[in-house]
Parts: sequence; C-alpha cells; structure tokens
Amino acid sequence: MKQTIIDLKRRNILKKSLFGLTAIAAGTIITTSANADELPELTEDDPMATGLGYKKDTATVDAAEQPKHTAEQKCATCALYTSKSATAGACAIFAGKQVRATGWCSAYAKKA
Repeated sequence: MKQTIIDLKRRNILKKSLFGLTAIAAGTIITTSANADELPELTEDDPMATGLGYKKDTATVDAAEQPKHTAEQKCATCALYTSKSATAGACAIFAGKQVRATGWCSAYAKKA
C-alpha cells in the first residue's frame, strides 16, 4: 500500500485557497449577469425610486423638482447602468431590480 504525502506548506495552502475563491467569484459574476434579464422592473412608486426621483422616461422628469437633470441624461448613458441592453437592465443603485434604459434618477453619473 502506497502512502501519499499531503503538502501542508503554508504557500501551497494559500495558492489553492486563492484559486478556489477566484473560481467562486467568477461563477457568481457569470450567474449574476445571466440572471439580469430575469429581474423585476423598478416602479416609480418604489420607496428608493421615489427618494432618488426615478422616472421610467427621462422626458417626464420635472425640471422644477430636479434642476440638475438635462435631456441627454438617461440610464443607458449612466456609469451605474451595468447592462448593454437598449431597453432595460441592472443598476448598481437599485439592486435586484431592472431600470429602463430611457429612465433617469438623481444618482446619474455620466459614463467616462
């Protein structure tokens, strides 16, 4: 019967742990982006959406209430919009919900 020697050097344990954590993180990212289309749509009466002045269409934003808003600003051109879809996608602010690409909120930050 042949005995196998288990290498318990700290460096090897750290390497294997780091590889395992990297694989788990990559799997999570792939799963999250694949499920972005399955998220429910954010409504304008959602408490967080109301607090940030979210509108499904940037053309319906009241200039008196949101003086920083401009007509060119919309979710599709925001740095927080993480989807490449032209209709709706995920937003870093509204976790677990989809926002419309034509929408707008006061957290708008232009993509660089």
